[in-house]
Amino acid sequence: MTLDNYAFPSERMKTVLSDPSKKPLVLVSCGSFSPPTNLHLRMFEEAADYCQFDTEYEVVGGFFSPVGDAYKKAGLASAHHRINMTRIAVQDSSQWIGVDPWEPLHKEYLPTVKVLDHFDYELNEVMGGIATPDGGKRRIHVALLAGADLIQTMSTPGLWAPKDLERILGHYGAFILERSGTDIDDALVSLQQWRNNIHVIPQLIQNDVSSTKIRLFRKRGKSIRYYIPDKVVDYIYEHGLYREDDKKQAGKGKEKESESTDSSGYTTPSAS
Repeated sequence: MTLDNYAFPSERMKTVLSDPSKKPLVLVSCGSFSPPTNLHLRMFEEAADYCQFDTEYEVVGGFFSPVGDAYKKAGLASAHHRINMTRIAVQDSSQWIGVDPWEPLHKEYLPTVKVLDHFDYELNEVMGGIATPDGGKRRIHVALLAGADLIQTMSTPGLWAPKDLERILGHYGAFILERSGTDIDDALVSLQQWRNNIHVIPQLIQNDVSSTKIRLFRKRGKSIRYYIPDKVVDYIYEHGLYREDDKKQAGKGKEKESESTDSSGYTTPSAS
């Protein structure tokens, strides 16, 4: 797929708002997803539960938006692989989470605010919003879904353009999942002007699995199974991802690795 034949992937979204007293909401998670983990998937589910029980929103869709190749970061697999892995991750595990390739199809780096503007345009200008039970149409609100580490970067002076923060947090808002080891209260102090638009979702079962730890386990030859979806594990083995540093990995052929190589024993390694 290229930008020339790109089509917005709306097939997993609700077509009609279930509760007309609620505001329709689409959650967008921007990130590397190198690789996508079960915690990335849980983030959507926990946000949907939070919205259902604690807000005036009804979640009508959710999307992964993997960052493009222009975002130079250690351990970043190619956009092609990350799009495939996120699609595989949601294929059998979710009926409402989708993957939008628009951002990674760009050769240049796109700031988060442009990605959210893209979703707002596709959902409301192109699609015209979502249908209501009475036959009308209602505008869909777009919000950023992220972990607490992102809010920490937003509270760090100089990392984000003030106008981008104003549009992201002031116009769209954010749903932030608490994460062990991250002091979200300190981060929120410098973001008080947007506090009403920042929804903090408590993580009731602590889970600190991260893509960084998965890559480290992989590099050390340890099992990564049950931290990420099984079919994503299979994809990583098939394509030989994350075994070596980026320079060595580039140009390598597919790696054929047996199941026995994946799990050398019965003990699952700790995520810590």
